[in-house]
Amino acid sequence: MALQGISVVELSGLAPGPFCAMVLADFGARVVRVDRPGFRYDVSRLGRGKRSLVLDLKQPRGAAVLRRLCERSDVLLEPFRGGVMEKLQLGPEILQRENPRLIYARLSGFGQSGSFSRLAGHDINYLALSGVLSKIGRSGENPYAPLNLLADFAGGGLMCALGIIMALFERTRSGKGQVIDASMVEGAAYLSSFLWKTQKLSLWEASRGQNMLDGGAPFYTTYRTADGEFMAVGAIEPQFYELLIKAVSCQARQTLLSVKQWPSLQPKSWGFVWL
Repeated sequence: MALQGISVVELSGLAPGPFCAMVLADFGARVVRVDRPGFRYDVSRLGRGKRSLVLDLKQPRGAAVLRRLCERSDVLLEPFRGGVMEKLQLGPEILQRENPRLIYARLSGFGQSGSFSRLAGHDINYLALSGVLSKIGRSGENPYAPLNLLADFAGGGLMCALGIIMALFERTRSGKGQVIDASMVEGAAYLSSFLWKTQKLSLWEASRGQNMLDGGAPFYTTYRTADGEFMAVGAIEPQFYELLIKAVSCQARQTLLSVKQWPSLQPKSWGFVWL
């Protein structure tokens, strides 16, 4: 296992933090989850491969136990808003003074600086501020969030895990820990780099829900089937589209042939490298 021998202290939270720590545990890290008093179970159901203990960090004894844990750990993962750990006298300045090799990973919605850093939020808020939410949804309808996967889990938990692994790698050369500031807003924006970098191409020229990859194209969308279920169609390449047309019924063929009326009709003009 790639992270065998790495010890992680996870301060309990919801969704992105537990997922980040679970990823590390899945690859061999020893993870201890620190729960608050009154929380006797893993509310996110992402405790695979972890041990747990209960500490009241607002009490001197609980804070002292956490400091001792961090003295011999490689990573501390904390999911609080900016300033919370500093009030508890458990900020990175203190813990890294006691353990210079400690990687102090801070995972929050808005990051540790800026006017929003001490505000609460949820996935849909982070997704909206990143700009990604404006691109998701059917034409003429409100934007909609794809569950809480993009900001919480991808832009938050997974990006933070990547930052931790990079910091562990860098430590093999410098011998020093780092502070990781993982913001779910910035993580979601980073994940959407492809969207912004290609915005001026034919992929996203039209309004939301009218482009090739957002449900606007008849060859890349979902259809209700005769049995009341749904079918996902992803026949972008011309040769696959031709096979699809040949395989479906006459009625379905008429629907799919509406590509003739779709903007940027000819496959050669779609700006893709065909396989």
